[in-house]
Order: sequence, then C-alpha cells, then structure tokens
Amino acid sequence: MSKRGYHHGNLRQALVEAALDLIEEKGPTGFTLSEAAKTAGVTPAAVYRHFDGREALIIECARQGYSIFADLMEHAWNDGKPSPLAAFGATGRAYLAFARKYPGHYMAMFESGLSPNRVPLLAPLAARALGVMERATASITDHLPADRRPPAAMVAAHIWSMSHGVVELYARGEPGARAPFPPEELLESGIGVYLRGLGIIAPDH
Repeated sequence: MSKRGYHHGNLRQALVEAALDLIEEKGPTGFTLSEAAKTAGVTPAAVYRHFDGREALIIECARQGYSIFADLMEHAWNDGKPSPLAAFGATGRAYLAFARKYPGHYMAMFESGLSPNRVPLLAPLAARALGVMERATASITDHLPADRRPPAAMVAAHIWSMSHGVVELYARGEPGARAPFPPEELLESGIGVYLRGLGIIAPDH
C-alpha cells in the first residue's frame, strides 16, 4: 500500500502517488505498472482505466511536479520583493527545496527521459517555471547598458543549470554525505560569482 494511502473514488491520484513512491525507491524506469497497482492496492487491470502505459503515468507525475515547481518559483520570486536581487536568490533556494521535498516529482520531471519539448502536457508548465527565472533575470539586469546586458533567457538557463547541478551532486542521497559545504551555500556563492562576473552586481556586494 502506498504510504500516501488509497482513497476510494480517487484511484487515478492513488496510482500517481504509488508511482511517486516507487520512483523514489527505484527510479522512474525501475518499476512496472503492476507494481504501481500493487502499491496502490488495486488490480493491474484498474490501472488501464486511467493510464495506457507506464510512460503516461510518469508523465502525470511530472505534470503535477512541474505545476508545484512553477507555483513554488513564483512564490519565491514574489514579484521581485523585497528586492529583485534578494528574490532572485530565493528562486535558487526554492529549486533546492523542491528537489528535497518532492523527490519523486523531481525524478519524474528530470530523470525519466521526458522532454517538455515533445510532451505537450508538460510544455506550458515547464515554460511557466522557466518564465519566472527569465523575469527575475530581466529584473536584475535591467540597470545594465543595452550593449552589456546579457540575454535574460541565457542567464536564466545558466542559473537553472547551476541549480540543477547542485541538486544532482550535493542535495541528493544521505545528508552531508558528499557535500563539502551546505548545498544552499554552494548555490548562493556560485550564483554570486556568476553575477559578479557578468557585472550584474558589484564586486564588493
């Protein structure tokens, strides 16, 4: 039985939660639909009333993950309050917090081989999350002269990549097992070095 529990009348979500448990335990490609059914406490045939295969189930896990992720990023950005730079840092911390709190969703989104570019259900949600980063980047770079202002999409992609790298290398597995410094500190200092290098923030900031 899924640790999240099966509630009568909500079999579709019970299967998603069972899949999330299995993804955390075995990875996004390490379980079968039969295992998801067993974890949810239903027969394998019941799965096909809602999902036509394992990929469809994983896509739904990823879809819900991207929705949560985008909401968290928008909350962290908070329209650039109390200051654009502080809010920008909050989006990085939100990335790490999401990976920690929702590991099954995170793995379904980023470790299952699914690309939002080829899955129409995921594309708008992934774009919403990236859009937060692009708005945040535009806000902290708008004081630079136009000829020295890097494209917001490029900076957002760099920060996203840095955040993802810190998660994969230092924010997964046993706490403190591999990280020479706390992941939040690594990400904050890395973003600081990057932004100073671009001249977005002053060297002594």
